[in-house]
Amino acid sequence: MDVEDDIDSILYIAREISVYKIPPLNANEGYRANDWGDLASPLWKGRLRIIENSKGASLNLEDAQTGELFARAEYDPTRPSVEAVLDSSRYFVVRVEDSGKKAYIGLGFAERTDSFDFNVALQDYTKRTRAALNSTSDSNEVSPHIPAGPKKDYSLKEGQTFSISIPGRAKAATNDNLLGSTSSSSTANASTIPLLPPPPSAAKRR
Repeated sequence: MDVEDDIDSILYIAREISVYKIPPLNANEGYRANDWGDLASPLWKGRLRIIENSKGASLNLEDAQTGELFARAEYDPTRPSVEAVLDSSRYFVVRVEDSGKKAYIGLGFAERTDSFDFNVALQDYTKRTRAALNSTSDSNEVSPHIPAGPKKDYSLKEGQTFSISIPGRAKAATNDNLLGSTSSSSTANASTIPLLPPPPSAAKRR
């Protein structure tokens, strides 16, 4: 029997979080936690775990004691499901979906350090995911330095020859021929000039 191993990695855990029912968002305005009513009386309390596996990452809102799932929000870096509010660093709006139905809930942390670590965990996951997508995209591109089509055979076949024309060589060869011709001509002219006999010896004195 084949067993599919899909290991869950826990990216972040918040031991205590609060969930709020939030009013609809006004057009052209961001969310504000002060609009959620009494923040000391949340709709639900529990823990939050960010879990990553081969399918992606998700925000799991669970009962702190039993682990029973209250809500799950799939986190897609290309379509973020988490938005920070405008008036606090401890509150966020999370989009949750179930059977095609979509809803928005408020999420609050007891401490600012918890919300900071929550942000860092999401940012790290987003960077890794985008880097992996870019790496895959680059590996599928064909390098412009690789020639397309079959390689051509430029080797010489039996009996074939080739000549190489080097600029300046023809002129140099012509000059050499001219010099050779001039030298030969000079030698030939010198050979046709008759040699004068040596002068007569002086008469011997008696």
